[in-house]
Amino acid sequence: MTATFVAPRPAALTGRVVAPDLARGVLLLFIAIANAPFYLWGQASGMVSAHPPGASGADLVVQTISLFAIDGRSYPMFAFLFGYGIWQLYRRQAEAGVDQHTARRLLRRRHLWMIAFGALHAALLWMGDVIGAYGLAGLVIVAIFLDRRDFILKLCAGILLGLVALNAIAASVGAAMVAAFVPPETLDLGEFDIRFAQAEPSYLISMALRFGMWLAVTGLQLFAFIIPIAILIALVAARAGVLEEPEKHLPLLRRTAVGGIAIAWGFGAIVALQNAGVFGIPSFYDWAFAGFNSIAGLCGALGYVAVFGLIAARVRTRPPGLVRGALEALGKRSLSGYLAQSVVFAPLMSAWGLGLGAQLSSWTIALIAVATWLVTVVLAAVLERAGKRGPAEWALRRLAYPRRPSS
Repeated sequence: MTATFVAPRPAALTGRVVAPDLARGVLLLFIAIANAPFYLWGQASGMVSAHPPGASGADLVVQTISLFAIDGRSYPMFAFLFGYGIWQLYRRQAEAGVDQHTARRLLRRRHLWMIAFGALHAALLWMGDVIGAYGLAGLVIVAIFLDRRDFILKLCAGILLGLVALNAIAASVGAAMVAAFVPPETLDLGEFDIRFAQAEPSYLISMALRFGMWLAVTGLQLFAFIIPIAILIALVAARAGVLEEPEKHLPLLRRTAVGGIAIAWGFGAIVALQNAGVFGIPSFYDWAFAGFNSIAGLCGALGYVAVFGLIAARVRTRPPGLVRGALEALGKRSLSGYLAQSVVFAPLMSAWGLGLGAQLSSWTIALIAVATWLVTVVLAAVLERAGKRGPAEWALRRLAYPRRPSS
């Protein structure tokens, strides 16, 4: 008797888990604010930050808030939600009767297409694309870890986190040695700007610059280990159904929210004070803070997700109101919402477009980031009312899911 082939199918727009969609909807605001400074190509940037140095007034306030609570916290949070979605998709296919091999092949196709989407996004608009990095991490983790025991996932996440910590310690020690033995006058490297692609007036040349930067950064994000760690932790959490039934995991969610956010905001305050020049440490040494800040960012990402789990525990059985419904609608269309930010920012800010990035400052571009996010919230709510997916979600499903059963 031959087994019946069951083709994988995408999830419906209704009956979804509240916490991940709500988190993604709000997180897109964080991402817009975090990415906005990378378009200020008319000013110098720090060595490890896109924020223009020497800010004051409203600009310094915006930079402080961003460094304190947003920068470095957004992309590991999205990585966690991406990893959580991997297991949701895998489990959903198994419950529908799809065999394991077919489900894994679906994930592989999906992640390969994410890399393709990321490459196109980078070449056309935004060198800081993370879609490709998530797709690459998903390929590796699905191939190696998807069916491993929780103990193995936790052990590997712990080992990778230990390597990140060792690197952070090494950076701090290295900075101390440089301070002790290198004359301060030799540390002035002049103005440095990581926004070279946005400052390029030729669109074709800017494409080459963006794509080259994306190729380098995508691999670095995988081997920086924060994204893989977040995904491994997410797989463990998804298996336990932490966000599907958050009321059963309240102690864990509370501990994670309080502890994770305390660590993230505590170290974020140190980075923000350094940015404001309070410590009197030359900005050349900012790289000494980067390793520990990435760990703090991971902790903050987990803390933020836990907060949305706690919110979901209170509201998930209630019908969504206007605001919650709109945020969840954007969360369901997070890929489209993320790409829409680049569609607005790149031609508006870049030198090859209208070039406004050379005229704005930290606080003015942050306002545009918030306004852009609000527009995507409204558009997502309109699509939700019409029962339509976002264009990027529609395209990814069209490409990743098979049209007909394999023979």
